[in-house]
Order: sequence, then structure tokens, then C-alpha cells
Amino acid sequence: MKAIVFDQVSKRYGDVLAVDALSLDIDPGATVALLGPNGAGKSTAVNLLLGLLRPDSGTVTVHGRDPGRAVAAGELGAMLQSGALIPELSVRELVDLVRRLYPDPLGLAEVLDLAGLTALAGRRAGRLSGGEAQRVRFALAVAGAPRILLLDEPTVAMDVESRARFWAGLHDYAARGRTVLFATHYLEEADEHADRVIVLAGGRLVADGTPDRIKAGAGGHTVRFTLGAQPAAGLDLLPGVTAVDIAAEIVTLHTGDPDATLAALYRDTALDVRDVRVGGAGLAAAFLALTRES
Repeated sequence: MKAIVFDQVSKRYGDVLAVDALSLDIDPGATVALLGPNGAGKSTAVNLLLGLLRPDSGTVTVHGRDPGRAVAAGELGAMLQSGALIPELSVRELVDLVRRLYPDPLGLAEVLDLAGLTALAGRRAGRLSGGEAQRVRFALAVAGAPRILLLDEPTVAMDVESRARFWAGLHDYAARGRTVLFATHYLEEADEHADRVIVLAGGRLVADGTPDRIKAGAGGHTVRFTLGAQPAAGLDLLPGVTAVDIAAEIVTLHTGDPDATLAALYRDTALDVRDVRVGGAGLAAAFLALTRES
């Protein structure tokens, strides 16, 4: 049985079609990144999955059942961007309060260790930094041992060390066969930590696959060089080029055929190009190309 299924799901807010005939499914045990620009439909999709919204058409199922029933049974845990902590409670008290709401929760010490909060267990929630509060939200999301974990921008406000600790804890949790779906604007995190990447734009699915497949399928290489003050007109017409970025007199051509692009750059233009470098495109470049096309 699939962990998550969206079957021709649409959701509209007035004249705005936030999710447009979205169909996808996620296997149990997968770690999936959900990407998309602002307004792509990511938050709406997460709210539909949590049963906080109902689709206008189509169906959403979690382990074959309605999302509301799955949430009531403790099968989903969520770490959302919004949600205040009770400032007067200590981290230990807050985590223990939430875990006791579930039928078969993780142990208190296990949750604190998983979220890297053991040393902060006695601190009042109102005295936590932004990154520490995010780690507490993660602890609350996993406290009930949900089979599916939803994370919306989980590492916002975390420093580098806290991010590393967070991802280590998440991988430990996911290694037990749990399903993880996380939405993020940090594309390097999706590239490094996801088994699969789903890209939404305009409420529609525009790409779905492993990070390497996404990168290869959307202009898999870059040709970068110094242009100086020379005109850039026509670079987008070179063979293989899918997008052109210019910053501080440096041009980056995103291309599916770097050999053809380089040959035409020297053969068909009169430009004096210097410091030419060819490389593989990152997920950020693929993401930009996909959302521009959409």
C-alpha cells in the first residue's frame, strides 16, 4: 500500500487555482523533498495531506484512508512553519505533554536525544532561540512515533551546526522505515538528503525523480565564462541552451549539450570570452529551469 496518494486533486481559493489536477504517490520509507517557488501549491498540498483542507475534486489518501482519520490515529506527524510553543513550560515538560497524547509514543529520553535537546531539556520554551525552537517543533512532530512525517521548511533559523544535527536525527528516524516529506527552499538540502524530488509550479507537477535525474533532465550542465561589458544578446539561441544567467559580468549558460554550446560560442559569435568553465548543473539550476518553463 502506498504511504501517500494524490489522485487528480484540485483546490481553488476563489479565482486562484492553488493545486491543479495533482497526481502523485509516495512509497513507505521514502524521504521526499517537495520543491516549488512561492505560490506553487506546496503549503496547500501539505494542508490537504493533513486533512486541514478538503480538495474541491480528486482524492487524497494516507495508507489507504482519509487524511483526517490517519491524523486521528497518530499516523502523521507535522512540523509546520507556524505554531507557538507554551513559553512557561520547559522543553522536557512540553515534549512529554505532547507524547502522552499518542497511543504508542517514543520514550521521552529518545525524543530529546533524537532532536538534540537533551542539554536543553530544563530550559523554558520562552527562552529558546529561533533554531532551538525549531528543534523542539521537530521533537513534537516525532514524539508520537508517526509512520509519516511532514516537515515545512524545517531548518529555518537554524545555524550550520544545528542543521547538521537536525538532519542526522531525521535520518536516524527515517531509517526505521518511516516516510518523510519535507518542503524546503534550501535546495542543497533536497539534493543531499532526499531520495526523490517533487517539483511543483502553478499547482502542477513539473518534475519527479531522484535529484540526479532532475538535474540531468533540466539542462544538466553549465558553461560559465567572463563576458565583461560585451553584449549578451543571442546567447539564449546557442544550441542546447535552456537558460542564461548574468551576474557581475559572469555569464552562466545552462545547457543540455555543452559540447554544441561551446562550439557555437566560439564559431558563431564574435565575443571575446575568458575563464571558460564547464560543469554539471546543480539542483538549483535545474529548479530554475523547470519553474521558468512552467
